[in-house]
Amino acid sequence: MSPRAGRAGVTGKAGRSARASGSREPSRSARALSNGEGGGTPERVRKVGPREHRKKKGGQPFIVLTGLSGSGKSQAIRALEDLGYFCVDNLPTTLIPTLAKLSLQTGGDITKVAIVVDVREGGFLSSFAKVFENLRKMPRLNPILIFLEASHATLVRRFSETRRPHPLAPDRSVTEGIRDERERMNAIRDLADEIVDTSDMTVHELRQFFMGLSRDRSAARLTITLLSFGFKHGVPVDADLVFDARCLPNPHFVPALRRRTGRDRAVAEFMERDTSSRAFMDRLTEYVRYVVPYYIAEGKSYLTIAVGCTGGRHRSVMIAERLRKALADVAGARVRVRHRDIGHS
Repeated sequence: MSPRAGRAGVTGKAGRSARASGSREPSRSARALSNGEGGGTPERVRKVGPREHRKKKGGQPFIVLTGLSGSGKSQAIRALEDLGYFCVDNLPTTLIPTLAKLSLQTGGDITKVAIVVDVREGGFLSSFAKVFENLRKMPRLNPILIFLEASHATLVRRFSETRRPHPLAPDRSVTEGIRDERERMNAIRDLADEIVDTSDMTVHELRQFFMGLSRDRSAARLTITLLSFGFKHGVPVDADLVFDARCLPNPHFVPALRRRTGRDRAVAEFMERDTSSRAFMDRLTEYVRYVVPYYIAEGKSYLTIAVGCTGGRHRSVMIAERLRKALADVAGARVRVRHRDIGHS
């Protein structure tokens, strides 16, 4: 989801709470956050009436994350960091323009910036509106203000689970702190380009939202490691998917192939000639090509697919090399191969 003209509103419990405190009800129909499968994610983000100062602007992305305590800002900044943003948490409000200027002067070293600012910083409420308005006036900078919130019940539950005091209520109840903060933050909420209700969002859904917002979905890269190994040397601990090829005919028992490896043409031809081996490899290739796009859509950065045989020199090596060729044309993925046990005799 890319930022558009207009102010965002919310749906659900948090939306009702916000409207009770004076926010206007959204007038456009809600759009669900994309979950990479064409729908199914609850509707949590709305956009309403266009405003002149929120017209879409080109330039270097500079995301400002703020919102209610307990709404998921820590998870959000980690998601942005995984997407290649230079991230700063709890930056003093007075230093925001300095960081913005520095990001424009780095000569391409820093192309995307995301910061978290909230009530933990003493001067935030009194000075942020003016600071952010000045950011919008900076040439070559595209500041995007994202406000995270959640329903009252959700925030109370999260504080109860973490056993942390509310920053505005060290000597009061969490409920009082949440109500106080929500009231104080209304003016900043009204400035936001995006308002996100995280009440029912998982960490993965939050990551999906930022992938869409930063328009990085097409640029995102999944690094796939095809790892061959021998079961007698142990299963790789870092494998996401493990496939067992020990059921296939073993070239080790062919004297002419024993000292060769799965990289050799003779071993590959031996396995391709066998009907059962070829069927196994075809179905494995079909499955892997089917699931990889889901890992890309999920925003996963690394995927290790391990293929094992007895010693890790013949069958697993050949299959890993075969998979490399089969995955070479998958968009958004970079494929590498590692043969862990090929050197074992």
